[in-house]
Amino acid sequence: MKASLQNYHIRMQRVLDHVDRHLDGDLDLDTLSRVAAFSKFHFHRQFRATFGLSVHRYVQLARMKRASRQLAWNNDESVTDIAMGAGYDAPDAFARAFRQRFKQSPSSFRKSPDWAPWFAAFGPLDSARNMLMQIIFTPEDVTISDVPSMPVAIMEHRGERATLGTTIERFKTWCKAADLSPETGRSSFMVFRSERCPANPADYSMDLCVGTDRPVEPNAEGMKAGVIPGGRCAVLRYPGNTNNLEPAALYLYRDWLPDSGEEARDFPIYCRRRLAPIPEVPAHEAIVELFLPLK
Repeated sequence: MKASLQNYHIRMQRVLDHVDRHLDGDLDLDTLSRVAAFSKFHFHRQFRATFGLSVHRYVQLARMKRASRQLAWNNDESVTDIAMGAGYDAPDAFARAFRQRFKQSPSSFRKSPDWAPWFAAFGPLDSARNMLMQIIFTPEDVTISDVPSMPVAIMEHRGERATLGTTIERFKTWCKAADLSPETGRSSFMVFRSERCPANPADYSMDLCVGTDRPVEPNAEGMKAGVIPGGRCAVLRYPGNTNNLEPAALYLYRDWLPDSGEEARDFPIYCRRRLAPIPEVPAHEAIVELFLPLK
């Protein structure tokens, strides 16, 4: 039963990865059912039952998410080209759909994005990507490495996790203005200073960082210079992009660390996310590594 469920989830994950890789291609029901190796007569029901939204809706949201990020981060690409890449035959149709979803025109969003409607619009997409089974890790997935110190620019998030998305977009906006955008290929880091879901939600705490050895000038966003200390670390690479590293962190703390004979160092667990230098990076191209500092 467990093996059958795992195989089922692998096939569904294959569909999501195919969508990520082929947003400019044909992503109709026939194509995606073949990718999943499911009957096209049942695939759309299976997809909705697994992810909570239809195949068409998922593809539409994935394309619109890429388009919105291209608007925000790539000023060299025209609104017309972005609209065509999102599957719209004309810029006017794209503009109407964009305004309906984000309460801003594409040109207004490009100049000054309002991220609150953006996060609300893509909630179903993010939820769908988190619906598959928890990944099972083994000791072979963990390596011990001597990690060099990393000078970084830091934006602190303190307070309820529900507001983290807004902080992340503020962080991205500052990085873009400082020519330090993670979307250009720089490594970004998240230092987890609290549990994912603390007993008191207001105690949630995380640092958002981007690697840089430049001075960080005084700024209204509260960015400041800092260092992620070097030293020995247990490193666990997470397959693909994810908004939830808790299963990996739990494995390192609960399973790997007691059996390893190692002892954790006095610095929080953190992750490094590396991207290819292009405006919008499909989830399968992100490299996410979790670091547990060791003595």
